[in-house]
Amino acid sequence: MALDHATRQAMDAAAVRAAEAVGYVGAGTVEFLFQDGAFFFLEMNTRLQVEHPVTEMVTGLDLVRLQFEIADGMGLPDKGPRIEGHAVEARLYAEDPLNGYLPVTGVFHRFRFPELEGLRVDSGVEDGSRVTVHYDPMIAKVIAHAPTREGAVNLLATSLRQAQIHGSTTNRALLVRILEHPEFAGTETDTHFLVRNDVAVLGRPLLEATDERLAAIAAALADQAEERAHAAVLSTIPSGWRNSPSQLQGRSYQGSHGVHAISYSATGPFELEGAGVLEPAVVSPTKVELRLGDESRQYEVARYGDLRYVDTRIGPARLTALPRFPVRDADEDGASLHAPMPGRVIRVDVSAGDHVAEGDTLVVLEAMKMEHTLRAPHVGTVVEVLCEAGDQVVADALLVVIEEAQ
Repeated sequence: MALDHATRQAMDAAAVRAAEAVGYVGAGTVEFLFQDGAFFFLEMNTRLQVEHPVTEMVTGLDLVRLQFEIADGMGLPDKGPRIEGHAVEARLYAEDPLNGYLPVTGVFHRFRFPELEGLRVDSGVEDGSRVTVHYDPMIAKVIAHAPTREGAVNLLATSLRQAQIHGSTTNRALLVRILEHPEFAGTETDTHFLVRNDVAVLGRPLLEATDERLAAIAAALADQAEERAHAAVLSTIPSGWRNSPSQLQGRSYQGSHGVHAISYSATGPFELEGAGVLEPAVVSPTKVELRLGDESRQYEVARYGDLRYVDTRIGPARLTALPRFPVRDADEDGASLHAPMPGRVIRVDVSAGDHVAEGDTLVVLEAMKMEHTLRAPHVGTVVEVLCEAGDQVVADALLVVIEEAQ
C-alpha cells in the first residue's frame, strides 16, 4: 500500500513530538513501520543513518554541515525543508549473495560509475583499493534522485548495470534485479521480499548466456588486437591473414555460464551459431563494436593477467582466458575444509578421529566484523586439524582434512 501525503505528514509530526519530548537537539532519525495504512514507532537513532544521503537529495540540505553548525552554537534554517522528487539508495557490498552473503576480500582494479544526472556515489573505494577483513564489507552507497520514484529506481538500476567494478565479488546483480523486479516497482514491497523471491535467481549474473558469449567474442577480438599491437614482427599484416583461405582463429574463456570456445575472424564477418552473421566494426585492445544485422553493440575490455572484464550497457562479464593447451591440474583435496577468506579462528569444534555429518560445525572464523561458521561439506572422518583458536589464517588455507565416508 502506498504511503499517502497525509500519513507522511502524520509521521513527520510524530517524529518531531518524540524529539521534543526528550529535549533532543541535533541530527537524528526516527524510524516507523508502515502497514495497512497505519504506522508504528520502531526506534530513534541519535545520529546520522546510512540512508542520510536520501534525505539530503530530496531536501537539498547538507546534514553533516548542519551538525557542525549546531555544535558551534548556530541554529537550524528558519524555514523547513522543501521535499522535491524521490531518492533511492542501494548499499553495494563486497559479498557473495549466492554463497550465503559471505563477505569477500580482494582488490578492486577498477571502480567507476557512469556520470549520470541525479546520481551520487559515496565511497572510500577507488581504483586499486583493497577490501580487507578488518572493516565492514560495505564499499559504497549509491543514491539516485529523480522527479518520480520510477525514475529514481530506473536511474539507480542503470548506474549499477553500467558501473565498472573490476575485482572483488559484490552484491551488484542482486541489487539490480531487486530494483527491476515488478513487485519492487509497485507499491506492495515489504520486509518478506527476499523470503518470497529466490536469492539464487535474483543474484544470478546480469548477462545471460547468449550475451556473455558475445562478450567473450569481444574479449577474443580485443586480445587479438592487443597481441598485434605488441607484435615484434609482421605488425602491418592483418591478424589471421593467409595466402589462401584458412580456418577461423580460436580462443576459449571461462565465464559464469560455462566455457565459451570462440572461433572468429578479425578481418571480416563470421557466423555466430544460432544468431546469424556477426561483423566486427571497431576492434582495439580495449574497445570492440559488433554488428549483428541492424544492431550494434559496444564492449569495453580490461585485462588483469588471465582475467577479462567486459563492460556493456546491460551489464558486465567476468571471464578467464583459458590456455590453448591446458595443463593437467594436480589432485586437489576437495574433500577438506578451506578458509573462504582471511580471518582469525575463534573456535575449533572437532578433533582428529571425530566422525562428522554433512553440515556439522567444524570451525568458526571471524572476519569483517562477523562470525562465519564453516561446516562439514559431507559425511566423513576428521583425519587432521590444522588450525587452533587464535590462529590468523589466509584465504584458502587448509583448516581441516576430512576423509569422505564411502
